Amino acid sequence: MLLHFYKYQGTGNDFMIVDNREGLIQLSNKQVALLCDRHFGIGADGLMLLNKHDSYDFEMVYYNADGAPGTMCGNGGRCLTKFVFDQGIQPATYTFIASDGEHEAVIDANGWVHLKMIDVNEVSYQNDATLLNTGSPHYIKPVTQLATFDVYANGKIIRYNETYNKVGINVNFVELKDNELFVRTYERGVENETFSCGTGVTAAALAMCKVNVGKQETKIRTLGGNLLIKFNKIDEQHFTDVWLCGPASFVFEGQITI
Repeated sequence: MLLHFYKYQGTGNDFMIVDNREGLIQLSNKQVALLCDRHFGIGADGLMLLNKHDSYDFEMVYYNADGAPGTMCGNGGRCLTKFVFDQGIQPATYTFIASDGEHEAVIDANGWVHLKMIDVNEVSYQNDATLLNTGSPHYIKPVTQLATFDVYANGKIIRYNETYNKVGINVNFVELKDNELFVRTYERGVENETFSCGTGVTAAALAMCKVNVGKQETKIRTLGGNLLIKFNKIDEQHFTDVWLCGPASFVFEGQITI
């Protein structure tokens, strides 16, 4: 099969996108893993199918780089929205369905994609770490000297410990610097550090919010660039109106025989 694909990235988090609005594309987990492989395939942190949906502008179907069906990917959702925009579908507000439910997205005058995430209604703690789900499960741990911190080794230990080994968890290390959060993430499904993780930086912003309730904004720095998280804090356990905001851009398109 000759597969036409598009490559997009959002703050260095890169994805293959396949336009499946005709519903003709079926990929096995093995094929997805090969396509995402950086040595034997195209190379990507994940793969998305753009599907039609009767009740929404589109459906997002996400696969991790290891080929397994994935949970919500925030940067992936922003990239898929930008792809739809580039295809000429340009409503004022997008609505789409993903694995964790309904999402909204808008593209501002500067080209940033603002993606509405799910509400968070439960936050738990394990020693000095915070655990919450922003569409995917995340473990947030504050550290110092994050620039030289071994994210791969330390993240892998947590992701594969007895508590999280079976289902897996994304591990985020966070440092507060100059009124912004520096976040680095070990992602399950990729099984390595990525340049950025959308649901991860969202979780980090909520977990590290120590101020009073109300509307908040948190600037985020990742290895791949800058993001902004906007949200409304109800209390320590509840967050609503959560938005992941940042750039998303086309890289290249091509065809591959699989």
